[in-house]
Amino acid sequence: MRPIVKGLIVCVAHLLVVSSLGAKLLYDRATRPRVWARAAPYDPDLPIRGRYVSLQLEVLAPDISLPAGQFDPLRRRENRDWWRRYPVVLSVEDEKLTARRDRSADETDFYAWGRDAVLFRPARDNNVVAVLADPVLYFIPEHIPDPSRREAGEELWVEVTLPRKGPPRPIRLGVKKDSTLTPLEIN
Repeated sequence: MRPIVKGLIVCVAHLLVVSSLGAKLLYDRATRPRVWARAAPYDPDLPIRGRYVSLQLEVLAPDISLPAGQFDPLRRRENRDWWRRYPVVLSVEDEKLTARRDRSADETDFYAWGRDAVLFRPARDNNVVAVLADPVLYFIPEHIPDPSRREAGEELWVEVTLPRKGPPRPIRLGVKKDSTLTPLEIN
């Protein structure tokens, strides 16, 4: 077989693989639950990966109790319950991203099974919120300002799809101000 024919066969195989992944993502977006979740951004730029916003999603965790005592970020070792990761199953309940405790998971071998997990962190208003332990990444173009930097009174939200397995997949960003959620036009 001539080298050009081999190259074309490899090219077609690559196109089929990439197309099948794209088709799966589009199918999930059309058939799986979607929900808006409040997001806490951090680490918006990493040269190796490109420009993105790293988002830690807030969730409702009705069947996971808060750790006892007062949160003190400077005393991590003494407050181990605050940094504990709880294995969860994500769902959409009452149009909110909800994390229910995964009773089938072996919590002693948490890092081996790689499921979604929740931890608690302090919020800006001195409350405590449940967040997904692993952030989701939303890639942004080079030419736009960082959408995670919001003015006072504005909250960053992200619309996500919940696949059968794996973390939520971000679709688009939005800003909530005065109880009105407005999707951002990012081109």
